Amino acid sequence: MGTEVRIVVYAPTVEAANNASQAAFARIAQLDEELSDYRESSDVMRLSRQAGSGPVTVSEDLFRVLRMSQQLSRRSDGAFDVTVGPLSVIWRRARRLSEMPDPVRLADACRLVGSDKLVLDDEYRTARLIAPGMQLDLGGIAKGFAADEAVGVLKEHGITAALVAAGGDIVVTDAPPDADGWHVAIASGFDASSRRQLTLHHAAVSTSGDAEQFVALGGVRYSHIIDPRTGVAITGRSSVTIVAPDGATSDGLATAVAVLGWEKGLQLVDSTPGVAALVMEKTADGIRTHESAAWKERSSTQ
Repeated sequence: MGTEVRIVVYAPTVEAANNASQAAFARIAQLDEELSDYRESSDVMRLSRQAGSGPVTVSEDLFRVLRMSQQLSRRSDGAFDVTVGPLSVIWRRARRLSEMPDPVRLADACRLVGSDKLVLDDEYRTARLIAPGMQLDLGGIAKGFAADEAVGVLKEHGITAALVAAGGDIVVTDAPPDADGWHVAIASGFDASSRRQLTLHHAAVSTSGDAEQFVALGGVRYSHIIDPRTGVAITGRSSVTIVAPDGATSDGLATAVAVLGWEKGLQLVDSTPGVAALVMEKTADGIRTHESAAWKERSSTQ
């Protein structure tokens, strides 16, 4: 999925740790084969290639991710949308070549984006992309989902204390021995003073921002995160951290809040049970922070 995955476990023996970790990595590799748009052979790319041709039977994993994605798309008024693929291709090229996308190409791509253009059938487990040229991009949710699934495999192997980090998405279970939780540092990408540290157990945390992936064009800094509703990469400097019960939720909401902006984004977070958020933005007056209603409680007690 275009990222590195790290697993930390506490186990009674080295053999137990190795067996559990290898099984978890095997599950992640399976999901990479199904969900990654970096692999032409993946299930999600196969579905994209059949856009406009009718319903396609998909794997259970892909169907689950698509169902969760549609639900978040509706709740975020389209700020999160996995049909953003045509726009992702255009903006990846823009970052690679350091040039603004062609407005005509952007307009054409926008017409292929929208959760209403993805039709799911629960009875037959099929997905249909209604227009030729549509393409899925699960980059805003697949890594969190994969971390959840890896944690599930570790539990099946008797591992109760574990951490799985898939890029900026982290899922943890029981605290390590003799500890009050897993200590997770949040780096906003601004400066050392903006770093935060959380103590978590049985939770997930995701951070989304433009610290590493961006392009500066015409004096404007464009993030790798795209607003599916406008087709334009978001601008400005911001970092969104979400703490949630599971990785798919924290991953997806981090993207949605980044697109919505802190005010509407925190309204979405506050309406989601068990979720808290911290948004940091860099302004001419310095770094401003915005917290959801549950942030202090969630970040200090987990």
